[in-house]
Amino acid sequence: MAKKRKRTDAPAEAAGAEKPDDSAPERPPRTLFGFKDPAPDAEPASAAAGSAVAPFRNKEKVLITCSRRITYRYRHLMQDILSLLPHAKKDSKVESKQSKGNALNELLELRSCSSCLFFECRKQKDLYLWMVRSPGGPSVKFLVNAVHTMEELKLTGNHLKGSRPLLTFSTNFDEQPHWMLVKEMITQIFATPKDHRKAKPFHDHVFAFSIVDGHVWFRNYQITVPHNEIDKVDKGGLDKMTLIEVGPRFCLNPIKIFGGSFGGPTWYENPFYISPNQIRALEKRQKAGKYAKKVKAKVRRKMHEMENTLEPDEFAELWKGE
Repeated sequence: MAKKRKRTDAPAEAAGAEKPDDSAPERPPRTLFGFKDPAPDAEPASAAAGSAVAPFRNKEKVLITCSRRITYRYRHLMQDILSLLPHAKKDSKVESKQSKGNALNELLELRSCSSCLFFECRKQKDLYLWMVRSPGGPSVKFLVNAVHTMEELKLTGNHLKGSRPLLTFSTNFDEQPHWMLVKEMITQIFATPKDHRKAKPFHDHVFAFSIVDGHVWFRNYQITVPHNEIDKVDKGGLDKMTLIEVGPRFCLNPIKIFGGSFGGPTWYENPFYISPNQIRALEKRQKAGKYAKKVKAKVRRKMHEMENTLEPDEFAELWKGE
């Protein structure tokens, strides 16, 4: 006969004690653009655990695109700039209309970009560059002149693709407020973020921006040092370093600064700006003036001949009979 189990007098609460929940926290609901942020009233788990605050990480991304019917020379310039910026993204061409701002703002939101370089070509002659911060602005519109691509220049300089550049500015950028704004936008767009996955962790080239005659001139130089072990460069020994130009070259003529993204209130307008259409119209008028001078000279010659007729020559018919 089997023994009966001894009955214990343990309290019912111990038997019904719940086990601790070791499961993962519930995932927040997902939306089209990622996971939804928690409610502002909810207390974050990291604050309760006393974990350290995550350091700031620069996630700057630049969208580079152009308008339709762009010429090959301007397209090569865009590709050169795209190769210089490892944190840039390229997108398909956009129709150059009045509604291009809305389409580009949607593209910037879908591609998770905070800045944009838009190359707009008009009449297959003139190139305009938009530097835009999205979505709140500001935006700067430039006229691009003196374009020279890398293939065209064929310079001897060369640097590693994806390395971080040093940005240098002339002292003119700190004199007026609109140049200070342009300097800040250029710094945020052309400076490669630290610890970017496509960037190399050292500097071997320089982006030089200088203001001459109210225009921003861009140059790209390679930093070269001697490779012999005897001529190693010490810290601070900049005398032995040399700069070799790589390319490309271009000149930016500022037209307007807007308060929004691809539009908005006008913060600054260049009073010395003359559109290329006006320049071409003046050249046509000068050529038309030359033709008008020729026509007037012919009319004056005819009037002079009519007023000063030649007297009949008495020997004109002397030898006609023979």
